[in-house]
Amino acid sequence: MDENSNLYKIRHSMAHVLAQAVQEVYPKVKLGFGPPIETGFYYDFDFSEEEFAENKLKEIEKRMKKIIGRKQEFHYSETDIEGAVAKLEDLGEGEYKIENVRNLHSRGVEKFSFYENGNFADLCEGPHVETTGDLPAKAFKLDRVAGAYWLGSEKNKQLTRIYALCFETPEELQSFLERRRIAEQFDHKKLGKELDIFHFDEKVGKGLALWMPNGTIIRDEIEKYAREMEMKYGYQRVSTPHIASEKLFQTSGHLPYYADSMFPPMELNEGDDAENSEKYYLKAMNCPYHHLIYSARPRSYKELPYRLCEYGTCYRYEKSGELSGLLRVRCMTMNDAHVYLTEDQFEEEFRSMVKMYMEFYETFKFSDYSFRLSVRDDSDKFVGDPAVWDQAEALLAKVMDELGLEYFVGEGEAAFYGPKIDVQFKNLMGREETLSTIQVDFQSACKEKFALKYVDSDNTEKEPIIIHRAPLSTHERFISFIMEYYGGAFPAWCAPVQVCILPVQDSCMEFTNSIANELTRDLYRVEIDDSNNTFNKKIRTNTKRKIPILLIIGEQEVADNTVTVRRYGSRDQITVSRDEFVAIFKAEVKERKMLREPMGSII
Repeated sequence: MDENSNLYKIRHSMAHVLAQAVQEVYPKVKLGFGPPIETGFYYDFDFSEEEFAENKLKEIEKRMKKIIGRKQEFHYSETDIEGAVAKLEDLGEGEYKIENVRNLHSRGVEKFSFYENGNFADLCEGPHVETTGDLPAKAFKLDRVAGAYWLGSEKNKQLTRIYALCFETPEELQSFLERRRIAEQFDHKKLGKELDIFHFDEKVGKGLALWMPNGTIIRDEIEKYAREMEMKYGYQRVSTPHIASEKLFQTSGHLPYYADSMFPPMELNEGDDAENSEKYYLKAMNCPYHHLIYSARPRSYKELPYRLCEYGTCYRYEKSGELSGLLRVRCMTMNDAHVYLTEDQFEEEFRSMVKMYMEFYETFKFSDYSFRLSVRDDSDKFVGDPAVWDQAEALLAKVMDELGLEYFVGEGEAAFYGPKIDVQFKNLMGREETLSTIQVDFQSACKEKFALKYVDSDNTEKEPIIIHRAPLSTHERFISFIMEYYGGAFPAWCAPVQVCILPVQDSCMEFTNSIANELTRDLYRVEIDDSNNTFNKKIRTNTKRKIPILLIIGEQEVADNTVTVRRYGSRDQITVSRDEFVAIFKAEVKERKMLREPMGSII
């Protein structure tokens, strides 16, 4: 969010008003941080000296509106470290603000600013609106309460975080609340349980999903589609182990740079000699394995581009507080590939990758996405020669410009070994998530790492450029996204049950079974609802399951050799010949058509 925008100033100022109102209700409260966020703002409080009651939020909200009505001016002041500590002590602040000041001072900050409005003052850099009267009293809402560790560390005390929604107009607030209502209705965690797609069990462990039969069908169909696309674009499939010696990850550079995101090692002893012990890690990424496949024998320039792909299962140690359904997990199956090529081949290969990505997006009916060129910043997490980084970043920008793709630059968002293109999608709430990537790697082929070579046309050895690409992210992240994007109503080609047949009477069962057998012989997923439920309840039950096609078979259909077709999301029914339906259905699945607009394109 632009710090100079009016909305940022409003949200930042409202955070101060929230803290001011909380202090009026709870005079002994200690203040933490209170920044603007994407949908409003929050503030962290320590209520250890007074018991906080969530039912007090309405009273706090009323006090905030009174403060807005007082039109208090925001006054700026500045002081040094001694003055800042003295002022915070005078304000009755405890360890949090003072600790923050001292941390900043240890990093070279000499001046500290405060903003005051009415009888309230807070350590703050700003900016703010001119007065509280400039704040929209009808466009904010205290939203929820959560726990938050001070400075984000589980080793610190847990504070109480009050979240608030805030927009410039009441209409924007109401629009957001309506989008959120829809998003909550189609939240993938809720749908996953209702549609029997995935399950988490504490006996397995946090962030480790169990895929139910329905979810496994969706995974398999998406992977089948990816395999077909990869074959079309010249990729070769490989399979690699789930563990590897620490030597592999030391060579790749993931140890020590990525160690915090990897599970602890397993130490194996060969015999009784401790000196023969060896550490193994769960696979956190596929690329080091693919590099070894490339280097397994000498390569010629005639083999390049050399494209390796794998739906490889990886394991990453995400903190428990960061886990979120399928979106953030500890076990993930990645739609991963690595392409080894010459610099002269880069532009054409990049164009081919973008074309592949667009084909995927068209099939899934994705429309609201943007490109981010993720580059390094001045931090020490990026490895390699800065000149090589400059070359890689310039090359990516050049090809993006030539393709006419609009993009924005994300500083510090690169992988530790090279810049990348991230494709950013918006979820139902409008929040951006990275779903697809194309990463350029000038580092892994070097002699200090995997020493990857190819013999060029002049008979000299050269290092290939490596591109890491993942158009469909991981099964977990991708399926969480499309569950919400489709509202759980998957198109027929990847739906767990493609057709459910509803016989109206028992006398229709022979005809019903013959249709089901015809389709299942050709490996389509068909069910018959021969339950004792009433016909209307059968419609309701199978509509709730979001089955894309219901076939209604009554005596008239049997007599005329027809079927009555009812599609999910439509009250309309059409009657067509049996042969016509089978032909249309098979073509729809083969071509992976989607015959209704997904929820994500409507909101």
